[in-house]
Amino acid sequence: MLAKIASWVVRLGGLVMIVLGLLFWTGNATNLVNEHMLLGIIVVLALWLLAGIYATRKGASIGLAAGAFLTGIVVAVVGMTQTQLLPGSGHIVIEVLHLLLGLMLISFGEIITGRLRRMDSGASVAAA
Repeated sequence: MLAKIASWVVRLGGLVMIVLGLLFWTGNATNLVNEHMLLGIIVVLALWLLAGIYATRKGASIGLAAGAFLTGIVVAVVGMTQTQLLPGSGHIVIEVLHLLLGLMLISFGEIITGRLRRMDSGASVAAA
């Protein structure tokens, strides 16, 4: 149940993050940057929880779980420091990088969720 909640936090939170980011790019909703950052931290924590649950399962790929943890760290660091990175006209590179990292974070969440679902359905089939 906890994994399902974390998965939905990553999914829905990630979607809201993308929408907010696109609004920021167009010069809208800039008053919501702090909320965007808070939600980003919550999404990263949800991914870490999901990866931690997955990593404790027999047969889990530790590399996948570690990749999810590392991606969460990178997304958070880039997100919190991006205003200082490549200021000026080159800043778009950082914004695109942040978007791609966010999509990668959501992808990790989806991959881990799928693997957990398969592990759970395999366990119930084996128990029957």
